[in-house]
Amino acid sequence: MNLQEVSDRLELKELVDLFSNYSDTKENDKQVKLFTEDGKVNIINDGQITFVLRGRKEIFKAFSNSMEDYKSVFHMSGQQTIDFVDDTHANGTAYNFVVLVKENGDGSLTTTQEGVRYEDRYEKVNDKWLIAERNSHFNWHLEK
Repeated sequence: MNLQEVSDRLELKELVDLFSNYSDTKENDKQVKLFTEDGKVNIINDGQITFVLRGRKEIFKAFSNSMEDYKSVFHMSGQQTIDFVDDTHANGTAYNFVVLVKENGDGSLTTTQEGVRYEDRYEKVNDKWLIAERNSHFNWHLEK
C-alpha cells in the first residue's frame, strides 16, 4: 500500500464518519455537500428499493424532513472496507448502528434502533472524495 492509498483510505473513512456526524447534529447543509452534485441515494428496506433521491437538492430536502421529528439522532460508525477502481473512483461498504429518539405528544419517548449497511460508490472531484451513490440498506429495525 502506497502513501496515496493510505491518504485516500483515511479521507474516505472521514467522509463516511462526517455523514453520520452531520446527521446526528442535523447539519444537513453540510451533509449534502458530501455527495457529488448529481449524487444518488437508494433507500432499501427488506432488499427492495423503497425510494430514490437524485441530486443534492432532493437529498437535502429528504434528509431534512426525515430528521425533523426526532429529538435526538445517534449514529455509531462501524467497520468500513474500500476497493479502489482507479485513482478517482472507489467502492465501499460501511456499517452503522442508528438510534432515533422521538418525543410523543404525551411527553413519552419512542426509541428506534436500526442496523444500516451503506454500499457506496465514491468519486474524487477536484481532489476531494465524495459520495456518488449510496445504497442504504436498512437491515433491521427495533422500536421501543
